[in-house]
Amino acid sequence: MAFACTIPAVPTVQHDDDTVRITRWDFPPGAVTGWHEHGWPYFVVMITAGTLRIHDGTTVTEVPLAHGQSYRRPAGIRHDVQNGSDHPIAFVEIEVKRPEGLAG
Repeated sequence: MAFACTIPAVPTVQHDDDTVRITRWDFPPGAVTGWHEHGWPYFVVMITAGTLRIHDGTTVTEVPLAHGQSYRRPAGIRHDVQNGSDHPIAFVEIEVKRPEGLAG
């Protein structure tokens, strides 16, 4: 079950080709991505410090992250993400569609 919230996070696709998709996500306080699953492995880099609340369908985990901090996750994990901070936050998400396309 996703978070109960009517404030959507705002995605802005910055680049999308056969190899990679780069999306900036902006979250007002309490905003959510909605329940979703990534088709590719991905990286997240925080633009602003804040707390991400991540719901995996069973458990909600609060993850405080610093400005510039990053993490990676494999494809195929269903989840919902909420801004758990009392201020707007943003991050860049980099989905790797074809790792071999990054060489050269």
